[in-house]
Amino acid sequence: MTGSLPEDVADVLDLVLSPDEPVHVALRRQVPQLRVQSRCKCGCGSAYFELDADAVEPAPTGLGTVVAVDVQLFTETGECPGEVLVFAQGGYLSWLEVCSWNDDVEVNLSTAWRWLQPPS
Repeated sequence: MTGSLPEDVADVLDLVLSPDEPVHVALRRQVPQLRVQSRCKCGCGSAYFELDADAVEPAPTGLGTVVAVDVQLFTETGECPGEVLVFAQGGYLSWLEVCSWNDDVEVNLSTAWRWLQPPS
């Protein structure tokens, strides 16, 4: 999606922001302007963004903080060990979160990307 974001962040945003949903289309237009401000220290890959709001239009998400994307992750065996969430504040991408629900399965952006791939 963009060369300015770390590859794992760009790849997952590309998979979870649907090109068929109007709010997601507006959020996708913001991605080239995103920069990662910080990352979670636990290794999950969650990323907190900074964005020049004057450079892009807000998505029609409302004024507060909203979950713009909520995608459950499924392993090859059908287990659901976590999810990926994308948050927007005031219509602007704010952070990408990787949540783990299972201590037995490692959940991070790399595994999320693999599990989000369409079946071949």
